[in-house]
Amino acid sequence: MWEYTDKVRELFLNPKNAGVIEDASGVGEVGSMACGDALKLTLKVDDSGKIEDARFQTFGCASAIASASALTEMLKGKSVEEAGKITNREIADYLGGLPKEKMHCSVLGQQALEKALADYRGEPPKEEEEGEIVCECFGVTDRQIETAVRENNLATVEDVTNYTKAGGGCEKCHDQIREIISRVRAERQPRVRPQMSNIQKIRLIEETLENEIRPALKQDGGDIELIDVIGNRVLLSMRGACAVCKASQQTMKNFVETRLREMVAPDLEVEEVPA
Repeated sequence: MWEYTDKVRELFLNPKNAGVIEDASGVGEVGSMACGDALKLTLKVDDSGKIEDARFQTFGCASAIASASALTEMLKGKSVEEAGKITNREIADYLGGLPKEKMHCSVLGQQALEKALADYRGEPPKEEEEGEIVCECFGVTDRQIETAVRENNLATVEDVTNYTKAGGGCEKCHDQIREIISRVRAERQPRVRPQMSNIQKIRLIEETLENEIRPALKQDGGDIELIDVIGNRVLLSMRGACAVCKASQQTMKNFVETRLREMVAPDLEVEEVPA
């Protein structure tokens, strides 16, 4: 039995924004009934490029319904540009976290959003970029797996299954999934910074926080402050909405620490300290 947060239960039992916008500015449909999850997202965008309304229809589990409902709530009032920056991790964080086996529901939301925004902009379907099917059981392509691994720092076949469902059926595709993981992670190897002084390390941490991390947190009313650097320990304090968010620890480890390890040094350990 999976452990769901109060927010997931709330939006599953009382989903917000269910339905379809008939004169939608953009429509995004992903998944399929055969694969067990399907989502249709419709958006209404005003003349200034701000999202006035967002509604969803979904076929799926409690996490799928809650994730879609959360996404529509996150979208209202945002500009199209701001909406395009929403990640599946932010959808999960809005819900106070999702069981790892259900992270694919947040990915489904991000994919539907990307298609709805492309439809709003009048961009044709990118069929040539869809990739080749790797998982026949759930119809998951190599491009979808690559994106999930790259954006969520996935390391195992189990991780990929949790985020995309790929490999969760007959398991014949496991070797191919491992090859994709190895290739993508090889591309993401941290830059080698030999003989970096402590001052250089602190400056680079500050730059990464300012340019890579703080903008994403501020989208949801949060912020972060560097308190100290002791060896490879980076002491940070969450501010704003992040300070009271139940998913702050998940954000700190899965997002902040991952980005600092990629951009600064692979052996950094992030610790959250009280404000």
